Amino acid sequence: MLPVVLLHGSRTSHTMWRRQLASLRAAGVPAVAPDLPGHGARRAARFELDEAVETVREAVDAVGGRALVAGLSLGGYVAIEHRARYPGQSAGLLAASCSTSPDTPLRAGWLVLARWIERWPDRGARLNDLVVRGLLDPESARDVGDGGFALEVMVDVLEQVGRLDTRAALRRADSPVRLVNGQWDHFRGQERSMLAAARSSGADARLVVVPRARHLVSLDAPVAFSRALLEAHAAASSADQVPGADPADQRGGVRHDDDVVAEPVQRGRRQAP
Repeated sequence: MLPVVLLHGSRTSHTMWRRQLASLRAAGVPAVAPDLPGHGARRAARFELDEAVETVREAVDAVGGRALVAGLSLGGYVAIEHRARYPGQSAGLLAASCSTSPDTPLRAGWLVLARWIERWPDRGARLNDLVVRGLLDPESARDVGDGGFALEVMVDVLEQVGRLDTRAALRRADSPVRLVNGQWDHFRGQERSMLAAARSSGADARLVVVPRARHLVSLDAPVAFSRALLEAHAAASSADQVPGADPADQRGGVRHDDDVVAEPVQRGRRQAP
C-alpha cells in the first residue's frame, strides 16, 4: 500500500493531522507526519527551507522510498518543492492552501507584520489563541494546539519560502497533483495558473474546492479534506500501479466536475462570520 507523508502548516505541528491519520489508518493506508524544522518537537531549530525538504526526503525514505506527499500552507509549499527536487520519491502530491505565489507583493507587508508581532513580549501568543478559538471548533483547536505553537518562526518562514518559484517547481515532475483549497481561503488567488503549470508536464492535475471552508481546510472541514486525501491517494496509487489500490473504492463520494471537485463540508462545523 502506498504510504502518505503529511506536512503541517506554519507555527503548528504534526498534531494538526490527527483526524486525517485516523482516516488513513481506517483505510489501511500507512502514514507519517513529521515536524518541520522550527516546529513541534523541533522548535529549537531555525526554519530552513533546504532542511525542511530534506525532512520530507528522510520521511519518504523511512516509509519505503516513494509516497504521496500532502501538505497544508507551508507544508504545501515544501511538498511542491520536494516533488520537484526528488521526483523519484513522489508518487503524488496534495498541496492545500498554498495557491498563492510566494513572490506576491503582499509578502513584504506580511514580513513587516511578522517582525512586529515577534517583538511583542508574548510574541503574539494571546493573539494566536484568540484566532484559534475564534475560527476553529474545540476538537480542531485541540488538534492544532497540542503540539505547541512556533510563534517565533514566521519571519524565517516568509524569508525562506519567498525564494520559491512554485509554478516552475510544479512543471518539473509528472506525478498526480491535487490542489485543495477552502472556498473562502485567501490563498486561492493563483490556483488556476498553478493548476496549468502542473498540467504542463503531463501530470494528472486537478483542483479540489471545499465549500464554505477557509485557509485551515483540514481543520475547518476534516471529513471533506480526508475524502480529498483518500481520492488523491487512490489516484497516486493507480498511477503508480500499487497492488491492491482501487480508486473507485477510495474516492469517498467525491463529485467530479471537470477540474473542480466540490466536497461536502462536514455538518455542524462553525462557519465564518
